[in-house]
Amino acid sequence: MRRTLLIAALVGSLAGCAAVPGRITWPSGDSPPAPAASPTTTPPITPSATPTPTPSATRAALTAPEATRALRTWVSTYNATLRKPKWWRQNARLDALFIEGALHEGVLERNHEDFGRKPGHKPINLTTDPVIYLPRPEKQPAIGDWFIAQATYKDTKGHARPHVLAFFRSPGRPFRLAVATPIHWGQRMPKPLLDADGHVTDMDDDLAAAVAKEYQNFWNHEKKEGASGYRLAKDSFSRKAFPAVYKGLYVRFARHGSIFGFRTADGGSFLLFALLNNNKSVNQVLSEALLVPKGSRTIQELGANWFS
Repeated sequence: MRRTLLIAALVGSLAGCAAVPGRITWPSGDSPPAPAASPTTTPPITPSATPTPTPSATRAALTAPEATRALRTWVSTYNATLRKPKWWRQNARLDALFIEGALHEGVLERNHEDFGRKPGHKPINLTTDPVIYLPRPEKQPAIGDWFIAQATYKDTKGHARPHVLAFFRSPGRPFRLAVATPIHWGQRMPKPLLDADGHVTDMDDDLAAAVAKEYQNFWNHEKKEGASGYRLAKDSFSRKAFPAVYKGLYVRFARHGSIFGFRTADGGSFLLFALLNNNKSVNQVLSEALLVPKGSRTIQELGANWFS
């Protein structure tokens, strides 16, 4: 589990392909401008200030059945919201559904409208029972609860395929989507290393941070990789997509969002996160589902989704 959850969000003025208002996550250590409204905020937890997770006397432990119900409730709310006219123009509707990378997607729908494009979000109709990946209660961060879910539904092109999603809730709030991506054709989710109670086991936090930084380094520089010592697999989506991206509209990724993940049964690490722009240039979000086998320096890409 990545304990460095960065969930702070603000309402501000964002500019990407067009000037649009929205809410984004701020990197630890940055000084965001004063918010234009008073949204619910959760301060970021920096590595040096990460508290030791302890069970909360006031917060009931999240169970897998509850996480499954939360997923289905979110899907129902999401589908109902998509039927609302110009839902992407209403901050309250975005805030009720999304956080972090997924919140960027909602903001970018405003750009789609400005440029005469159809909305990129499609209704979700689950075709299989979801698989829940849940950490032990005492491993949940003090600022809230998270879980990962694998669910099968149609992608934006109408093809049924497995997706992996990460949800987070702060105390008193419902679960919101932080990041999601379809799994690449021919790939599958790895088996997690489970404890005796069926909870996933903590991933390697140092490895997770290095891998996320490597993806950010790859997209932001012509020298594609090497800053962290890790390497993207040669057949990864990013390697294939990079030459095709029109650099006239490309904006560097300012940071990555919270890293969700777990240790795999063979001792590797599964990671799920989004690369995000800063508040001045919100015009894309890249979600990544990655696997690093035990002892390997090669990052295998299980899924990726570009929203721009």
